Amino acid sequence: MLKQVLKRVDWLLFCAALLLVAAGTATMHSFVGESPFFERQIIWAVASIVCFFLLIFVDFRFLKRSGILVVLFLGSCAVLVFLLFFGQFVNGARSWIDFGFFSFQPTDPVKIVLILILAKYFSRRHVEIANVRHIFLSGFYAFTIFVLVFLQPDFGSSLIIFSIWLGMVLVSGISKKHLATVFFVGLMAFAILWTSVFQEYQKKRILSFIHPLTDIQGAGYNAYQSTIAVGSGRVFGKGLGFGTQSKLQFLPEHETDFIFAAFAEEWGFIGVGFLLILFGIVFWRIFSIALHGMTNFEVLFGVGCAVLLMSHVVIHIGMNTGLLPVTGTPLPFLSYGGSHLMTEFVCLGMLMGMRNYSRASFRDEGNTALLEFGDM
Repeated sequence: MLKQVLKRVDWLLFCAALLLVAAGTATMHSFVGESPFFERQIIWAVASIVCFFLLIFVDFRFLKRSGILVVLFLGSCAVLVFLLFFGQFVNGARSWIDFGFFSFQPTDPVKIVLILILAKYFSRRHVEIANVRHIFLSGFYAFTIFVLVFLQPDFGSSLIIFSIWLGMVLVSGISKKHLATVFFVGLMAFAILWTSVFQEYQKKRILSFIHPLTDIQGAGYNAYQSTIAVGSGRVFGKGLGFGTQSKLQFLPEHETDFIFAAFAEEWGFIGVGFLLILFGIVFWRIFSIALHGMTNFEVLFGVGCAVLLMSHVVIHIGMNTGLLPVTGTPLPFLSYGGSHLMTEFVCLGMLMGMRNYSRASFRDEGNTALLEFGDM
């Protein structure tokens, strides 16, 4: 049993993710005081890792069956509709289900469902992907989930969902002409959202990124305090537990939305550089596993997982440094929260499960035959 685990796990990927979790919990422990954030995050981390190791023994080729994905998609939509009416309000968004002893955000695992659906769709139509109708048909699945999440309203998760769809469209073989069409449609959609859908606080968040100093006490306060925290870390940081912006509560949501700023203040430029190297290793290993996928389905799923994590990292760091609007997007593996942490390790666990029947695995075992399963 132990030999099977040692063989099936990409230990470089796992260790990089584990070090990122450790960086987040260490930063949390340095400023939470009597708050239970640190202890709860440790519990979620252990549960997520256990889930990761269980998933590596699963043969995920059953997910290629259309019936299963249809059930997952409809079930996800049903849960999101349920949230609109019965979800718990947290920071102005009705996006949580309260189980009493813990709360869970279903939007996070729904992102995995979207990746699976798009991987299935594009893997079956990769030969005729030049037909522009496939862009819009695939967009239907993403747009349905996007709207249900946006209405909560959860602008950060909505942006991630759009990023997943766009990233997977780009790697599916779209032509340059169709790429321009996608961007044009995106601009038109944003214009419609801005004029007819966005609420005032969402517009203020976007505008505050352009002129953050014009409303320091209002919409631009979070971004302003975050940039102060990042800059005050300088080269070597203030040291673990000496981040004044976090400890003195100047930096809001420092355990979730602004964990990068809290980390940068304590660990400085050197620490941030090490953090980015760890993320680079995670992305490199995910792409490497994806490229050895047995079929296009596994390849596209791996790419989708990479896009999911990369979009989180780019948006989170961007909003922490004042380069992007504040959207409440957590930093993978570091931010407090069991929902997104579990989702991230589920993605990695599923990749490990798919890695067991990848092309590289077949070559290693001297078996050159590729098994067809489902639609491939």
